[in-house]
Amino acid sequence: MRFSRIAVVFTTCLSVFLNLAGCETAEKRPPLKLVEKVDIPRFMGKWYVIANIPTILETDAHNATESYDLEKDGSIAITFRFNKKSADGPVAEYHPKAFIYDKNSNAEWRVQFLWPFLADYLVIDLADDYSFTVIGVPSRNYLWIMARSSRLEPKTYQTIIDRIAAQGYDVRKIKIVPQS
Repeated sequence: MRFSRIAVVFTTCLSVFLNLAGCETAEKRPPLKLVEKVDIPRFMGKWYVIANIPTILETDAHNATESYDLEKDGSIAITFRFNKKSADGPVAEYHPKAFIYDKNSNAEWRVQFLWPFLADYLVIDLADDYSFTVIGVPSRNYLWIMARSSRLEPKTYQTIIDRIAAQGYDVRKIKIVPQS
């Protein structure tokens, strides 16, 4: 039984990594424009996933949150939590680790779901007051719109969508993550 659970966790983590790494399309796109600077201590804490272009792991996720804790060694412990398939479905929780890749801007990270593999994690939008952020990947296959509260004002959400579209994302792929 224990081996079976370990195999399931390993397979799930490997699947998530492979999905995040994604293959670049033959179409050449300009690099994503990152925010100029991320104040890491201010970025830490709980974020609600408002919408995303989901990985296979996040399909049918409800009440998704990501929490960030800065470790003494400079890495970032992440807790990704959500309910499966419904607001009161079983809770899934994952604990990837992030490493700040560009220490000048702090806007480019690498996330490790499964050792030794690292996936890109790019801060492409961030409110001045840190009330929302947008995380992207170079392939533009995945995206996360997150906020400090479980809801965004419609006007703010539309402004974010417009900026994402300007970065070359297909905004038709973005799914709202139910929050209750």
